[in-house]
Amino acid sequence: MTLTKSRPRVVVIGAGVGGLTAAALLARHGYPVRVFDQALVAGGCASTFRRRGFTFDVGATQVAGLEPGGIHHQIFQELGVELPPATDCDPACAVFLPGETAPISVWRDPAAWRLERQRQFPGSEPFWHLLEQLFEPSWRFQGRGPVLPPRHPWDLGQLLQALRPDTLVTLPHTFRTVGQALRSLGLAGDRRLKTFLDLQLKLYSQVNAEETALLYAATALRVSQAPYGLFHLQGSMQVLSDRLEKALVTHGGLLQLRHTVIAIHSHRGRVQGVKVQDQKTGQTWVEPADQVVANVTVQNLVTLLGEGAPRGYRRRVESLPPASGAFVIYLGVAAAAIPPDCPPHLQFFYDYDGPIGENNSLFVSVSRPGDGRAPEGQATIVASSFTAVEPWWQTEDYPALKEHYTQVALERLGRYFDLSPDHIIHLEAATPRSFAHFTGRHQGMVGGLGMRVNSYGPFGFANRTPVQGLWLTGDCTHPGEGTAGVSYSAQTVVRQILAEDR
Repeated sequence: MTLTKSRPRVVVIGAGVGGLTAAALLARHGYPVRVFDQALVAGGCASTFRRRGFTFDVGATQVAGLEPGGIHHQIFQELGVELPPATDCDPACAVFLPGETAPISVWRDPAAWRLERQRQFPGSEPFWHLLEQLFEPSWRFQGRGPVLPPRHPWDLGQLLQALRPDTLVTLPHTFRTVGQALRSLGLAGDRRLKTFLDLQLKLYSQVNAEETALLYAATALRVSQAPYGLFHLQGSMQVLSDRLEKALVTHGGLLQLRHTVIAIHSHRGRVQGVKVQDQKTGQTWVEPADQVVANVTVQNLVTLLGEGAPRGYRRRVESLPPASGAFVIYLGVAAAAIPPDCPPHLQFFYDYDGPIGENNSLFVSVSRPGDGRAPEGQATIVASSFTAVEPWWQTEDYPALKEHYTQVALERLGRYFDLSPDHIIHLEAATPRSFAHFTGRHQGMVGGLGMRVNSYGPFGFANRTPVQGLWLTGDCTHPGEGTAGVSYSAQTVVRQILAEDR
Protein backbone atom coordinates (compact mmCIF):
# COMPACT_ATOMS: atom_id res chain seq x y z
CA MET A 1 0.00 0.00 0.00
CA THR A 2 1.39 3.41 -1.02
CA LEU A 3 0.78 6.31 1.32
CA THR A 4 0.21 9.67 -0.36
CA LYS A 5 2.06 12.52 1.29
CA SER A 6 -0.41 15.05 2.66
CA ARG A 7 0.06 18.64 1.58
CA PRO A 8 1.00 21.25 4.20
CA ARG A 9 -1.81 23.47 5.47
CA VAL A 10 -1.66 26.99 4.02
CA VAL A 11 -3.15 30.19 5.37
CA VAL A 12 -3.19 33.28 3.15
CA ILE A 13 -3.56 36.66 4.83
CA GLY A 14 -5.32 39.15 2.55
CA ALA A 15 -7.57 38.57 -0.45
CA GLY A 16 -6.05 41.18 -2.71
CA VAL A 17 -5.03 40.08 -6.20
CA GLY A 18 -1.65 38.81 -4.92
CA GLY A 19 -3.18 36.81 -2.10
CA LEU A 20 -5.94 35.32 -4.25
CA THR A 21 -3.44 34.40 -6.96
CA ALA A 22 -1.18 32.56 -4.52
CA ALA A 23 -4.16 30.86 -2.87
CA ALA A 24 -5.77 29.72 -6.13
CA LEU A 25 -2.50 28.36 -7.52
CA LEU A 26 -1.70 26.48 -4.30
CA ALA A 27 -5.23 25.07 -4.15
CA ARG A 28 -4.86 23.86 -7.72
CA HIS A 29 -1.72 21.99 -6.62
CA GLY A 30 -3.69 20.23 -3.92
CA TYR A 31 -2.85 22.30 -0.88
CA PRO A 32 -5.56 22.88 1.74
CA VAL A 33 -5.84 26.68 1.62
CA ARG A 34 -7.76 29.14 3.77
CA VAL A 35 -7.79 32.83 2.94
CA PHE A 36 -8.75 35.44 5.53
CA ASP A 37 -9.55 39.07 4.73
CA GLN A 38 -11.05 41.77 6.90
CA ALA A 39 -12.98 43.40 4.03
CA LEU A 40 -16.54 42.86 2.82
CA VAL A 41 -15.36 41.94 -0.68
CA ALA A 42 -12.16 40.52 -2.09
CA GLY A 43 -9.78 42.50 -4.27
CA GLY A 44 -8.03 44.88 -1.88
CA CYS A 45 -6.91 48.03 -3.69
CA ALA A 46 -8.21 46.51 -6.95
CA SER A 47 -11.76 46.08 -5.69
CA THR A 48 -14.85 48.17 -6.40
CA PHE A 49 -17.87 49.68 -4.72
CA ARG A 50 -21.30 50.71 -6.03
CA ARG A 51 -23.32 53.86 -5.53
CA ARG A 52 -26.57 54.93 -7.23
CA GLY A 53 -26.00 52.74 -10.26
CA PHE A 54 -22.30 53.61 -10.61
CA THR A 55 -19.45 51.14 -10.16
CA PHE A 56 -16.22 52.74 -8.94
CA ASP A 57 -12.78 51.14 -9.04
CA VAL A 58 -11.35 51.71 -5.56
CA GLY A 59 -7.72 52.24 -6.54
CA ALA A 60 -6.25 50.41 -9.52
CA THR A 61 -7.94 51.32 -12.81
CA GLN A 62 -5.59 49.78 -15.40
CA VAL A 63 -4.20 46.28 -15.73
CA ALA A 64 -1.11 44.94 -17.50
CA GLY A 65 -0.22 41.36 -18.34
CA LEU A 66 -3.36 40.27 -20.22
CA GLU A 67 -1.52 39.88 -23.54
CA PRO A 68 -0.52 36.36 -24.69
CA GLY A 69 2.33 35.26 -22.44
CA GLY A 70 1.62 38.05 -19.95
CA ILE A 71 1.52 37.22 -16.24
CA HIS A 72 -2.28 37.24 -15.94
CA HIS A 73 -2.56 35.22 -19.15
CA GLN A 74 -0.15 32.62 -17.73
CA ILE A 75 -1.90 32.36 -14.37
CA PHE A 76 -5.44 32.21 -15.73
CA GLN A 77 -4.37 29.52 -18.20
CA GLU A 78 -2.88 27.45 -15.38
CA LEU A 79 -6.04 27.87 -13.30
CA GLY A 80 -8.31 26.98 -16.23
CA VAL A 81 -10.10 30.33 -16.02
CA GLU A 82 -11.00 32.57 -18.94
CA LEU A 83 -9.39 35.98 -19.05
CA PRO A 84 -11.86 38.81 -18.43
CA PRO A 85 -12.82 40.85 -21.50
CA ALA A 86 -10.79 44.03 -21.85
CA THR A 87 -9.88 46.74 -24.35
CA ASP A 88 -6.52 48.35 -25.04
CA CYS A 89 -5.70 51.63 -23.34
CA ASP A 90 -4.67 53.77 -26.29
CA PRO A 91 -3.30 56.17 -25.36
CA ALA A 92 -2.22 54.58 -22.10
CA CYS A 93 -2.27 58.09 -20.66
CA ALA A 94 -2.72 61.67 -21.86
CA VAL A 95 -0.47 63.94 -19.80
CA PHE A 96 -1.19 67.66 -19.44
CA LEU A 97 1.66 69.85 -18.22
CA PRO A 98 1.10 73.27 -16.57
CA GLY A 99 -0.37 75.88 -18.88
CA GLU A 100 -0.68 73.46 -21.81
CA THR A 101 -3.99 72.53 -23.44
CA ALA A 102 -2.68 69.76 -25.72
CA PRO A 103 -1.59 66.53 -24.01
CA ILE A 104 1.45 64.32 -24.36
CA SER A 105 -0.18 61.09 -25.52
CA VAL A 106 1.51 57.81 -24.58
CA TRP A 107 0.44 55.79 -27.61
CA ARG A 108 0.28 52.00 -27.65
CA ASP A 109 1.83 51.76 -31.10
CA PRO A 110 5.64 52.02 -30.66
CA ALA A 111 6.11 54.00 -33.87
CA ALA A 112 3.39 56.51 -32.93
CA TRP A 113 4.89 56.90 -29.45
CA ARG A 114 8.34 57.46 -30.95
CA LEU A 115 7.01 60.26 -33.17
CA GLU A 116 5.10 61.76 -30.24
CA ARG A 117 8.10 61.93 -27.92
CA GLN A 118 10.36 63.27 -30.69
CA ARG A 119 7.84 66.07 -31.23
CA GLN A 120 7.30 66.72 -27.53
CA PHE A 121 10.91 66.35 -26.33
CA PRO A 122 13.34 67.24 -29.14
CA GLY A 123 16.83 65.87 -28.54
CA SER A 124 15.69 63.28 -25.98
CA GLU A 125 15.99 60.21 -28.21
CA PRO A 126 19.32 59.05 -26.68
CA PHE A 127 17.47 58.59 -23.37
CA TRP A 128 14.65 56.56 -24.93
CA HIS A 129 17.18 54.52 -26.89
CA LEU A 130 18.97 53.70 -23.62
CA LEU A 131 15.68 52.54 -22.09
CA GLU A 132 15.01 50.32 -25.10
CA GLN A 133 18.48 48.79 -24.83
CA LEU A 134 17.81 47.96 -21.19
CA PHE A 135 14.20 46.87 -21.58
CA GLU A 136 14.65 43.97 -24.00
CA PRO A 137 17.24 41.98 -21.99
CA SER A 138 15.52 42.90 -18.70
CA TRP A 139 12.15 41.67 -19.99
CA ARG A 140 13.65 38.41 -21.23
CA PHE A 141 15.44 37.96 -17.90
CA GLN A 142 12.22 38.52 -15.95
CA GLY A 143 10.37 36.09 -18.20
CA ARG A 144 12.77 33.31 -17.17
CA GLY A 145 11.52 33.43 -13.58
CA PRO A 146 14.43 34.70 -11.47
CA VAL A 147 13.89 34.88 -7.72
CA LEU A 148 14.87 38.32 -6.45
CA PRO A 149 16.34 38.82 -3.98
CA PRO A 150 17.60 35.26 -3.40
CA ARG A 151 17.51 34.06 0.22
CA HIS A 152 18.04 30.32 -0.27
CA PRO A 153 20.17 28.04 -2.49
CA TRP A 154 17.08 27.20 -4.57
CA ASP A 155 16.38 30.91 -5.08
CA LEU A 156 19.97 31.46 -6.17
CA GLY A 157 19.74 28.57 -8.59
CA GLN A 158 16.65 30.10 -10.22
CA LEU A 159 18.41 33.44 -10.49
CA LEU A 160 21.51 31.93 -12.10
CA GLN A 161 19.39 29.94 -14.57
CA ALA A 162 17.71 33.17 -15.68
CA LEU A 163 20.99 34.89 -16.49
CA ARG A 164 22.16 35.02 -20.11
CA PRO A 165 25.02 36.84 -21.85
CA ASP A 166 22.61 39.60 -22.93
CA THR A 167 21.77 40.26 -19.25
CA LEU A 168 25.29 41.62 -18.82
CA VAL A 169 24.35 44.83 -20.65
CA THR A 170 22.09 45.75 -17.74
CA LEU A 171 24.63 45.16 -14.95
CA PRO A 172 26.50 48.52 -15.25
CA HIS A 173 23.14 50.25 -14.68
CA THR A 174 22.17 48.32 -11.55
CA PHE A 175 22.90 51.24 -9.21
CA ARG A 176 21.81 54.06 -11.54
CA THR A 177 18.70 56.18 -11.28
CA VAL A 178 16.76 57.87 -14.06
CA GLY A 179 18.00 61.23 -12.84
CA GLN A 180 21.62 60.12 -13.18
CA ALA A 181 20.95 58.83 -16.69
CA LEU A 182 19.43 62.17 -17.71
CA ARG A 183 22.46 64.05 -16.40
CA SER A 184 24.90 61.75 -18.19
CA LEU A 185 23.04 62.41 -21.46
CA GLY A 186 22.89 66.18 -20.95
CA LEU A 187 19.08 66.14 -20.58
CA ALA A 188 18.67 67.09 -16.92
CA GLY A 189 17.87 70.70 -17.91
CA ASP A 190 14.86 69.75 -20.04
CA ARG A 191 12.08 70.74 -17.64
CA ARG A 192 9.21 69.35 -19.71
CA LEU A 193 10.93 65.97 -20.15
CA LYS A 194 11.92 65.77 -16.49
CA THR A 195 8.41 66.70 -15.34
CA PHE A 196 6.79 64.19 -17.66
CA LEU A 197 9.07 61.46 -16.35
CA ASP A 198 8.44 62.52 -12.75
CA LEU A 199 4.69 62.25 -13.29
CA GLN A 200 4.73 58.90 -15.06
CA LEU A 201 7.24 57.32 -12.71
CA LYS A 202 5.36 58.50 -9.64
CA LEU A 203 2.42 56.45 -10.94
CA TYR A 204 4.45 53.31 -11.46
CA SER A 205 7.30 53.50 -8.95
CA GLN A 206 5.93 55.82 -6.23
CA VAL A 207 8.99 58.07 -6.51
CA ASN A 208 10.23 60.61 -9.03
CA ALA A 209 12.86 60.32 -11.75
CA GLU A 210 15.66 61.36 -9.41
CA GLU A 211 14.99 58.38 -7.14
CA THR A 212 13.60 55.69 -9.47
CA ALA A 213 15.96 52.83 -10.34
CA LEU A 214 16.82 53.06 -14.05
CA LEU A 215 16.28 49.34 -14.67
CA TYR A 216 12.79 49.53 -13.20
CA ALA A 217 11.98 52.61 -15.30
CA ALA A 218 13.12 50.83 -18.47
CA THR A 219 10.25 48.38 -17.99
CA ALA A 220 7.66 50.74 -16.50
CA LEU A 221 8.02 53.28 -19.32
CA ARG A 222 7.96 50.66 -22.09
CA VAL A 223 5.25 48.22 -21.04
CA SER A 224 2.49 50.56 -22.30
CA GLN A 225 3.45 49.78 -25.91
CA ALA A 226 2.51 46.77 -28.05
CA PRO A 227 2.92 43.85 -28.01
CA TYR A 228 2.39 44.43 -24.28
CA GLY A 229 0.17 47.30 -23.19
CA LEU A 230 -2.26 48.42 -20.51
CA PHE A 231 -5.88 47.29 -20.55
CA HIS A 232 -9.28 48.57 -19.44
CA LEU A 233 -11.42 45.76 -18.00
CA GLN A 234 -15.05 45.36 -18.96
CA GLY A 235 -17.27 45.75 -15.89
CA SER A 236 -14.70 46.81 -13.32
CA MET A 237 -11.36 45.82 -11.81
CA GLN A 238 -13.35 43.52 -9.52
CA VAL A 239 -13.72 40.95 -12.30
CA LEU A 240 -10.05 40.05 -11.86
CA SER A 241 -10.44 39.06 -8.21
CA ASP A 242 -13.87 37.52 -8.87
CA ARG A 243 -12.34 35.05 -11.33
CA LEU A 244 -9.44 34.27 -9.02
CA GLU A 245 -11.91 33.69 -6.19
CA LYS A 246 -13.91 31.33 -8.39
CA ALA A 247 -10.75 29.41 -9.26
CA LEU A 248 -9.83 29.18 -5.58
CA VAL A 249 -13.20 27.69 -4.67
CA THR A 250 -13.21 25.37 -7.70
CA HIS A 251 -9.92 23.87 -6.56
CA GLY A 252 -11.11 23.39 -2.99
CA GLY A 253 -9.84 26.52 -1.27
CA LEU A 254 -11.82 28.56 1.25
CA LEU A 255 -12.18 32.35 1.41
CA GLN A 256 -13.46 33.90 4.64
CA LEU A 257 -14.25 37.60 4.43
CA ARG A 258 -14.86 39.81 7.47
CA HIS A 259 -12.20 37.77 9.27
CA THR A 260 -9.20 39.73 10.50
CA VAL A 261 -5.82 38.12 11.13
CA ILE A 262 -4.56 39.89 14.27
CA ALA A 263 -1.31 37.99 14.85
CA ILE A 264 1.11 35.55 13.25
CA HIS A 265 2.37 32.90 15.67
CA SER A 266 5.86 31.47 15.35
CA HIS A 267 8.12 29.31 17.51
CA ARG A 268 11.89 29.05 17.24
CA GLY A 269 11.89 30.81 13.91
CA ARG A 270 9.18 28.65 12.36
CA VAL A 271 5.62 29.78 11.61
CA GLN A 272 2.91 27.96 13.58
CA GLY A 273 -0.33 29.63 12.54
CA VAL A 274 -2.35 32.82 12.77
CA LYS A 275 -4.77 34.31 15.25
CA VAL A 276 -8.06 35.21 13.58
CA GLN A 277 -11.01 37.31 14.70
CA ASP A 278 -14.50 36.94 13.26
CA GLN A 279 -15.72 40.52 12.88
CA LYS A 280 -19.36 39.53 13.16
CA THR A 281 -19.16 37.55 16.41
CA GLY A 282 -15.91 38.86 17.88
CA GLN A 283 -14.74 35.27 18.38
CA THR A 284 -10.99 34.66 18.09
CA TRP A 285 -9.05 31.47 17.52
CA VAL A 286 -5.66 30.28 16.36
CA GLU A 287 -5.70 28.73 12.90
CA PRO A 288 -2.75 26.31 12.61
CA ALA A 289 -0.68 26.47 9.43
CA ASP A 290 2.46 24.93 8.00
CA GLN A 291 2.85 27.77 5.51
CA VAL A 292 1.56 31.33 5.79
CA VAL A 293 1.45 33.66 2.78
CA ALA A 294 1.06 37.29 3.85
CA ASN A 295 -0.34 39.56 1.16
CA VAL A 296 0.31 42.65 3.27
CA THR A 297 2.74 45.52 3.56
CA VAL A 298 6.05 44.89 5.30
CA GLN A 299 4.89 47.29 8.02
CA ASN A 300 1.76 45.18 8.57
CA LEU A 301 3.88 42.04 8.59
CA VAL A 302 6.11 43.30 11.42
CA THR A 303 3.04 44.33 13.41
CA LEU A 304 1.44 40.90 12.96
CA LEU A 305 4.64 39.16 14.06
CA GLY A 306 4.91 41.28 17.20
CA GLU A 307 7.72 40.00 19.41
CA GLY A 308 8.30 37.25 16.84
CA ALA A 309 9.61 39.72 14.26
CA PRO A 310 13.38 39.23 13.79
CA ARG A 311 15.21 42.25 15.14
CA GLY A 312 17.12 43.08 11.95
CA TYR A 313 13.99 42.77 9.82
CA ARG A 314 12.08 45.07 12.15
CA ARG A 315 14.88 47.65 12.08
CA ARG A 316 14.96 47.61 8.29
CA VAL A 317 11.21 48.17 8.07
CA GLU A 318 11.30 50.97 10.65
CA SER A 319 14.06 52.74 8.68
CA LEU A 320 12.06 52.87 5.44
CA PRO A 321 11.23 56.32 4.00
CA PRO A 322 7.67 57.54 4.63
CA ALA A 323 5.14 55.77 2.43
CA SER A 324 2.74 57.47 0.04
CA GLY A 325 -1.00 57.56 0.47
CA ALA A 326 -3.72 58.64 -1.92
CA PHE A 327 -6.55 61.13 -1.89
CA VAL A 328 -9.22 59.93 -4.31
CA ILE A 329 -12.39 61.59 -5.50
CA TYR A 330 -15.16 59.46 -7.02
CA LEU A 331 -17.64 61.21 -9.30
CA GLY A 332 -20.75 59.88 -10.97
CA VAL A 333 -21.70 62.38 -13.66
CA ALA A 334 -23.94 62.98 -16.65
CA ALA A 335 -22.19 62.05 -19.90
CA ALA A 336 -22.38 65.75 -20.89
CA ALA A 337 -19.64 66.42 -18.30
CA ILE A 338 -17.10 64.49 -20.39
CA PRO A 339 -15.40 66.36 -23.26
CA PRO A 340 -15.60 64.80 -26.75
CA ASP A 341 -12.85 62.25 -27.51
CA CYS A 342 -11.77 62.18 -23.88
CA PRO A 343 -9.02 59.59 -23.28
CA PRO A 344 -9.82 56.97 -20.63
CA HIS A 345 -6.76 57.90 -18.55
CA LEU A 346 -5.36 61.38 -18.02
CA GLN A 347 -2.72 62.97 -15.85
CA PHE A 348 -2.75 66.65 -14.94
CA PHE A 349 0.05 68.70 -13.39
CA TYR A 350 -0.98 72.20 -12.41
CA ASP A 351 2.04 74.12 -11.10
CA TYR A 352 5.73 73.53 -11.85
CA ASP A 353 6.64 75.02 -8.48
CA GLY A 354 4.43 72.61 -6.53
CA PRO A 355 4.84 68.94 -5.57
CA ILE A 356 3.70 65.91 -7.52
CA GLY A 357 0.74 65.08 -5.35
CA GLU A 358 -1.30 66.96 -2.74
CA ASN A 359 -3.84 67.84 -5.49
CA ASN A 360 -1.15 69.58 -7.60
CA SER A 361 -1.26 66.50 -9.82
CA LEU A 362 -4.22 64.25 -10.54
CA PHE A 363 -4.39 60.88 -12.27
CA VAL A 364 -7.87 60.53 -13.74
CA SER A 365 -9.72 57.50 -15.09
CA VAL A 366 -12.94 57.97 -17.04
CA SER A 367 -15.40 55.20 -17.82
CA ARG A 368 -16.28 54.35 -21.40
CA PRO A 369 -19.83 54.04 -22.74
CA GLY A 370 -21.01 50.48 -22.22
CA ASP A 371 -18.10 49.37 -20.03
CA GLY A 372 -20.40 48.52 -17.11
CA ARG A 373 -19.34 51.30 -14.78
CA ALA A 374 -22.21 53.74 -15.32
CA PRO A 375 -25.83 53.74 -16.51
CA GLU A 376 -26.52 54.82 -20.08
CA GLY A 377 -26.00 58.54 -20.55
CA GLN A 378 -23.76 58.76 -17.47
CA ALA A 379 -20.09 58.20 -16.63
CA THR A 380 -17.67 57.78 -13.75
CA ILE A 381 -14.61 59.91 -13.04
CA VAL A 382 -12.03 58.62 -10.55
CA ALA A 383 -9.28 61.14 -9.77
CA SER A 384 -6.41 60.38 -7.40
CA SER A 385 -3.52 62.34 -6.01
CA PHE A 386 -0.55 61.17 -3.99
CA THR A 387 -0.44 62.52 -0.47
CA ALA A 388 1.67 62.08 2.63
CA VAL A 389 -0.13 59.78 5.05
CA GLU A 390 0.93 61.39 8.34
CA PRO A 391 -1.11 64.62 8.12
CA TRP A 392 -4.32 62.62 7.74
CA TRP A 393 -3.70 60.89 11.06
CA GLN A 394 -2.31 63.90 12.92
CA THR A 395 -4.91 66.51 11.96
CA GLU A 396 -7.26 67.79 14.63
CA ASP A 397 -10.01 68.46 12.06
CA TYR A 398 -10.12 65.54 9.65
CA PRO A 399 -13.50 66.47 8.06
CA ALA A 400 -12.24 69.98 7.25
CA LEU A 401 -9.03 68.66 5.69
CA LYS A 402 -10.97 66.16 3.61
CA GLU A 403 -13.41 68.86 2.46
CA HIS A 404 -10.53 71.17 1.52
CA TYR A 405 -8.90 68.50 -0.64
CA THR A 406 -12.27 67.72 -2.22
CA GLN A 407 -12.97 71.31 -3.19
CA VAL A 408 -9.47 71.86 -4.61
CA ALA A 409 -9.78 68.67 -6.66
CA LEU A 410 -13.20 69.67 -7.98
CA GLU A 411 -11.96 73.11 -8.98
CA ARG A 412 -9.02 71.65 -10.87
CA LEU A 413 -11.02 68.89 -12.51
CA GLY A 414 -13.55 71.54 -13.55
CA ARG A 415 -10.94 73.07 -15.83
CA TYR A 416 -11.23 70.04 -18.11
CA PHE A 417 -14.60 68.47 -17.29
CA ASP A 418 -17.94 70.30 -17.14
CA LEU A 419 -18.69 69.81 -13.47
CA SER A 420 -21.64 72.15 -13.20
CA PRO A 421 -23.95 71.15 -10.32
CA ASP A 422 -26.57 69.65 -12.63
CA HIS A 423 -23.94 67.28 -14.08
CA ILE A 424 -22.77 65.84 -10.74
CA ILE A 425 -24.95 62.93 -9.66
CA HIS A 426 -22.73 61.39 -7.00
CA LEU A 427 -19.62 62.60 -5.18
CA GLU A 428 -17.50 61.07 -2.43
CA ALA A 429 -13.84 61.04 -1.48
CA ALA A 430 -11.34 58.70 0.15
CA THR A 431 -8.19 59.47 2.11
CA PRO A 432 -5.39 57.36 3.62
CA ARG A 433 -7.67 56.84 6.61
CA SER A 434 -10.34 55.43 4.27
CA PHE A 435 -7.83 53.03 2.68
CA ALA A 436 -6.57 51.93 6.09
CA HIS A 437 -10.15 51.18 7.17
CA PHE A 438 -11.24 49.27 4.07
CA THR A 439 -7.99 47.53 3.05
CA GLY A 440 -6.17 47.21 6.37
CA ARG A 441 -2.95 48.58 4.84
CA HIS A 442 -0.59 50.32 7.25
CA GLN A 443 -1.71 53.96 7.60
CA GLY A 444 -3.55 53.59 4.29
CA MET A 445 -0.33 53.49 2.25
CA VAL A 446 -0.66 52.58 -1.43
CA GLY A 447 1.61 51.27 -4.14
CA GLY A 448 4.40 49.67 -2.17
CA LEU A 449 7.76 51.01 -1.05
CA GLY A 450 9.00 53.02 -4.00
CA MET A 451 11.31 51.60 -6.64
CA ARG A 452 14.53 53.16 -5.41
CA VAL A 453 17.82 51.40 -6.08
CA ASN A 454 17.98 50.13 -2.49
CA SER A 455 14.46 48.68 -2.55
CA TYR A 456 14.22 47.24 -6.07
CA GLY A 457 15.12 43.80 -7.39
CA PRO A 458 18.18 42.32 -5.68
CA PHE A 459 18.04 44.94 -2.92
CA GLY A 460 14.35 44.73 -2.04
CA PHE A 461 12.35 42.66 0.43
CA ALA A 462 12.34 38.97 -0.39
CA ASN A 463 9.27 36.77 -0.68
CA ARG A 464 11.06 34.36 1.67
CA THR A 465 11.02 36.03 5.10
CA PRO A 466 13.44 35.26 7.97
CA VAL A 467 10.64 33.24 9.63
CA GLN A 468 10.61 29.76 8.10
CA GLY A 469 7.31 28.99 6.39
CA LEU A 470 6.27 32.65 6.28
CA TRP A 471 6.12 34.26 2.83
CA LEU A 472 5.54 37.85 1.75
CA THR A 473 3.71 38.71 -1.44
CA GLY A 474 2.34 41.97 -2.81
CA ASP A 475 3.64 45.37 -3.82
CA CYS A 476 6.40 45.52 -1.18
CA THR A 477 8.25 42.73 -3.02
CA HIS A 478 9.78 42.34 -6.47
CA PRO A 479 8.72 43.44 -9.05
CA GLY A 480 6.56 46.08 -7.33
CA GLU A 481 3.08 47.50 -7.62
CA GLY A 482 0.17 46.89 -9.97
CA THR A 483 -1.89 43.76 -10.48
CA ALA A 484 0.78 42.32 -12.79
CA GLY A 485 3.55 42.94 -10.25
CA VAL A 486 1.72 41.42 -7.29
CA SER A 487 0.63 38.44 -9.40
CA TYR A 488 4.24 37.80 -10.36
CA SER A 489 5.27 37.90 -6.69
CA ALA A 490 2.48 35.43 -5.85
CA GLN A 491 3.58 33.10 -8.63
CA THR A 492 7.14 33.24 -7.27
CA VAL A 493 5.97 32.33 -3.75
CA VAL A 494 4.03 29.36 -5.11
CA ARG A 495 7.10 28.13 -7.00
CA GLN A 496 9.18 28.41 -3.81
CA ILE A 497 6.62 26.51 -1.71
CA LEU A 498 6.33 23.76 -4.33
CA ALA A 499 10.12 23.43 -4.45
CA GLU A 500 10.31 23.09 -0.66
CA ASP A 501 7.60 20.42 -0.67
CA ARG A 502 9.24 18.15 -3.21
